Amino acid sequence: MNTNFTRTVLTFKIILLLSLGMTAQEYTVIATLETYHIETGKRTVIRKESAHFEAPNWSADGRYFIINQEGLLFTVSLDGKTKKLLPTGNLARCNNDHGISFDGKMLAISNNDTINGNASGNSRIYTMPLGGGTPKRITPLAPSYWHGWSPDGAYLVYTAKRNGNFDIYRIPSEGGEEVRLTDGVGLDDGPEYAPDGQYIYYNSMQSGKMEIWRMRADGSKKEQLTKDAFSNWFAHPSPDGTQFVYIAYLEDQGDRHPPMKQVALRLYNLTDGSIKTLCKFTGGQGSINVPSWSPDGKQFAFVSYSDE
Repeated sequence: MNTNFTRTVLTFKIILLLSLGMTAQEYTVIATLETYHIETGKRTVIRKESAHFEAPNWSADGRYFIINQEGLLFTVSLDGKTKKLLPTGNLARCNNDHGISFDGKMLAISNNDTINGNASGNSRIYTMPLGGGTPKRITPLAPSYWHGWSPDGAYLVYTAKRNGNFDIYRIPSEGGEEVRLTDGVGLDDGPEYAPDGQYIYYNSMQSGKMEIWRMRADGSKKEQLTKDAFSNWFAHPSPDGTQFVYIAYLEDQGDRHPPMKQVALRLYNLTDGSIKTLCKFTGGQGSINVPSWSPDGKQFAFVSYSDE
């Protein structure tokens, strides 16, 4: 969830300045698109820029990534050498909640719409053919932040603020009535379907701190999966459904998801419940907000950050 791309970039810069004791003219943020190989543990740098970009998706054909940057979406070739604007019609304030349908044909976009002269906190969800077309607004209410397609493409799941509380909702992918799936006090975020469609994984403050949970696709049988000293966000199930990768803040952040923090990517084994730390880096907001597994399930993509 990203309430406003301009505010997020500004917050990112302010936090970095305060941590380094620098003025605005004295620093450059470096964003690095990387992949991690599950079997070898190898991190591969795909593309590095002295700029702020976020939230990679890996295309269903395995040939490119999608990232967001300054309100727009871009494709990045697998070798990182080619970066192209991905046309999104009149959507020019796209945030870091976007993703590709399981069949690779459709794209969901969260855009910070201007409503009554104000774009802050007014994210709404759109879909469009990945090959090009006119975006169609799916959620009339704001704020709504996309996080997952159902495997059959029939539904979208997202986090949305309604009546003062952020909960998880489901809506038909063609539009229609939204259904509330969580109703507890506190933030519920990052919903994503398992590849068989049986479960939705998400992160929640229901235990008193941010942990990974799952529930049945209809919102029933909620269960907490992680319980540790970290702040755990954004569970992304692997294509074979046997494990999920997620991002863990090494220091508890409450219900916040800030940038430029010490984080780890961790792998949860759904067969035995074991957890393995894969790598650590500076990141957080924008690192791995959305689904980013390679189609063969051997790798996933993420963004790390540094300064110079």
